[in-house]
Amino acid sequence: MAASANDGILDRLRRRVDEKVSEPAFQRDEDFLDVLLPLMEIWGRYFGAEVRGFETLPEQGPLLLVGNHSGGNVAPDTAVTIAAWYRERGREQALFGLALDGVFAVPGFETLMRKLGQVPANHENAERVLREGHSVLVYPGGAREAFRPFRDRNVIDFSGHKGFVRLALRTGVPVVPVVAHGGHHSTRVLTRGEALARLLDTKRFRLDIAPIVLQAPWGLSLGILPGLPLPAKIRVEVGPPLDWRRYGPDAAHDPVVVDRCYAQITRRMQRTLDRLARDVPYPVIERLRELLPFTTPARWTRAEGEAPTKRSKRRASDATPS
Repeated sequence: MAASANDGILDRLRRRVDEKVSEPAFQRDEDFLDVLLPLMEIWGRYFGAEVRGFETLPEQGPLLLVGNHSGGNVAPDTAVTIAAWYRERGREQALFGLALDGVFAVPGFETLMRKLGQVPANHENAERVLREGHSVLVYPGGAREAFRPFRDRNVIDFSGHKGFVRLALRTGVPVVPVVAHGGHHSTRVLTRGEALARLLDTKRFRLDIAPIVLQAPWGLSLGILPGLPLPAKIRVEVGPPLDWRRYGPDAAHDPVVVDRCYAQITRRMQRTLDRLARDVPYPVIERLRELLPFTTPARWTRAEGEAPTKRSKRRASDATPS
C-alpha cells in the first residue's frame, strides 16, 4: 500500500515536471533582475566571494561558460558567477543558464529561475541562445557533481558528459572554463545515495541520485531540503577561453576530437581547482578569519604561465635591493 502511494506521488510529480518543462522556455525578466541582482551581491558577500579573470574574455559574445558545480542544492558559486557576469559585462550582455528539468517543478523557485534566465537543459535551447548572440552558463556535472561526497570536494567531476563539447564544436563559440572553489565546504555531502535513488526510481526525473547531507538546521537530511550553508570563502576563476573552431562543426560527430577537447578542458579546470585549493585549503576557517580585523587573508596565486601584470612587475622591482 505504501509503495503504491509513493508511486502515485512520484507519478504526479513527474507529470508536473513534464508540464512545466513544456511551457515557453525563455522568460528572462529585466525588471526582476533589477530586484534580484542586488540580493545576489549580498549573498556573495556572505561568502566573501572573489571572482577574477573576466579581463581574459572577448568583449562581445556569444560565449559558452563551463563551470564546476558545488554546494548541493544551494550551489552558492552559481549565484556568485551570475552576479559577477552582470557586474563585469553589463546587463546588455544577457547570460542564460541550463538547469535540470526538476527545478522548474518547484513552486516559487521555478519563477525565480525562469526570470533569471535559466532554461531547461537541452541542446535546442542552448544552441538557440548561442546563435542569437547570447552567452550560456552550463554545468556538465549537474546534480551528480553538486552532490559529490565531501571527500571529492576538490575534484572536477563531469561524469563523462560531453554534450557541451559537441555544442561548442557545432556553434564555433569560445569555451570559457569557470572554476569555483569553496562552495562545497558550505555543506557536507555524505553520499550521493545511488541505492536510495534506485529504490525511489528517481530516473523518471532524469536523476540517478538521492543524496544524504549534513546541514543546518536539519542535521542529517535529504539533499533536496534547502539548508543554511556555512560561510565558506568562495573564489571563482574565469577563463581564459578555449578556441576549438579549427576542428570545424563536423567534428561534433568525431569521438576522437570530442574526447580530445573534453580532456583539454577538464585537465585545465582540475589544475586551476588544485591551485585554488592550495591557496585556501579551509574555506570556512578562511572566511571566519576575514571577518576578524587582526588576520591576513590568504593569497591568490597566479595561474601557471600567467604573465605578470605591470603592477606585479613594479612591485617586484620595488622589492629588489639596489
